[in-house]
Amino acid sequence: MKKTTPLSFILTISIVLLTALFTGCAQNEESEKSTGKAVALNNEAQRAEAADKSPKESARGLKVGKRVEDFSAVQARGGKFKLSEALKWGPVVVVFYRGQWCPFCNKHMSALNDSLNLITERGARLVAVSPEKPEYAKKMIEKLKTDFSLLYDEGYAIASLFDVLFQPDEATIELYNDKLNAELKTAHSDDSQRLPVPATFILDKNGVIVWRQFDTDYKIRANVNDIVKNLP
Repeated sequence: MKKTTPLSFILTISIVLLTALFTGCAQNEESEKSTGKAVALNNEAQRAEAADKSPKESARGLKVGKRVEDFSAVQARGGKFKLSEALKWGPVVVVFYRGQWCPFCNKHMSALNDSLNLITERGARLVAVSPEKPEYAKKMIEKLKTDFSLLYDEGYAIASLFDVLFQPDEATIELYNDKLNAELKTAHSDDSQRLPVPATFILDKNGVIVWRQFDTDYKIRANVNDIVKNLP
């Protein structure tokens, strides 16, 4: 005689199977949500990175062999810098940076400052140029205790002269102002929010460019060894 399976046993098995089914669905749904969030975050990061590498076709940078026209600028510590006067004493290294708000600029300026003696011992002078007003440049001086001159590029005149000036796109501007507190409209001489490519130029005593580092990727900068090696 066949044994009959108890109804309670069947119900128990059914509940277990249904519980497993719903648990699996919930996990799959949660996994899909997590994947979706990860993709969204990754896309956001890519958009930010893409914005931060906005095209800079307008800037080409002066070429080696080009003689730089004389210029003058207010120094953050006070007084005026005049290129023709500085060249009387030796070569001049002109470094462009975006501003005291830029982490890469701070790191770069700090590295230059730490090894500044290697440049000055060769009879050269280093100046750093940005479109930030002196009161903003002084924040970098306070943070890094820089020993070289920080020049205020009023009206973007020097950046234009060296052909390193460009207009960031709206996404990049928003990123800098909102995330890095750049305050570009307030910190600069106008509200165009333009920036220089962070390039480096070495000028001989005649004001002729003998070496340059120019890359539209803001993370690629000239290091002290390259500068010293190429001093005339």
